[in-house]
Amino acid sequence: MPTIAEKAERFRELHARPGTFVIPNPFDIGSARILQHLGFEALATTSSGFAFTMGRRDYAVTRDEAIAHSKALVDATDIPVSADLENGFGDDPGVVAETVRMAASAGLAGCSIEDSTQRDGDPIYGTAHAVDRIRAAVDAARGVGRAFTLTARAENYLHGRPDLKDTIARLQAFQDAGADVLYAPGLRSIDDVRTLIEAVDRPVNVLAGMPGLTFTVAELASAGTKRISVGGALSRVSLAAIVRAAREMSVHGTFTFVDEPISSREIGAMFGA
Repeated sequence: MPTIAEKAERFRELHARPGTFVIPNPFDIGSARILQHLGFEALATTSSGFAFTMGRRDYAVTRDEAIAHSKALVDATDIPVSADLENGFGDDPGVVAETVRMAASAGLAGCSIEDSTQRDGDPIYGTAHAVDRIRAAVDAARGVGRAFTLTARAENYLHGRPDLKDTIARLQAFQDAGADVLYAPGLRSIDDVRTLIEAVDRPVNVLAGMPGLTFTVAELASAGTKRISVGGALSRVSLAAIVRAAREMSVHGTFTFVDEPISSREIGAMFGA
């Protein structure tokens, strides 16, 4: 098993090398180990996927729960793990900095911090305050004593504000504050992805796990994308399979769904058991 420092350095190197890589989002230990078995080089947690495993909606887990979940995935795998830590679990930059320090102590190779307030009436922090929060996160990351990749997220598109100009301006400000990776989930076209990437000088993560998106790895790579994630998509696919199977049992009284899954032996082989 690589050390925490070795995994963190490997994660940094993934962003520095040429080309594009996919960083899928497991929602529990089992899915994390399957994804590692299938050859992915790094993983990222999903706040919504984890919340669903606890029977909750997204943004309904505590910071301690999110950190403990992240540590469980770190301990269960030998590839780098980055965490979706929402908005850092607080408005104040000091709270965000403490969240980053907790993430590093859990052995994470990095984390993302978003500029969403999680308040319906005012969903996005003002730019100056958002930058202060990212700067505090960066300062905390730099004080870890090892590599720690800080991703700054601009959430406009997920909150009904499809303003590419403002999104780019925010990411440029986060870049100037020291963020290592930039991320604007919800972009809907390759042209917008390319425009954003050309406007910044840091690696960019693009979300490819939203309904209706037809992005491919090849298309995103051609636009200059460094990292591709899928958010809560794998969790939703898994839950959709459960819903289909349950409806077949309850409505039709049949069990044909049992012919679809992989075998217990195959799953056990992926887990090394």
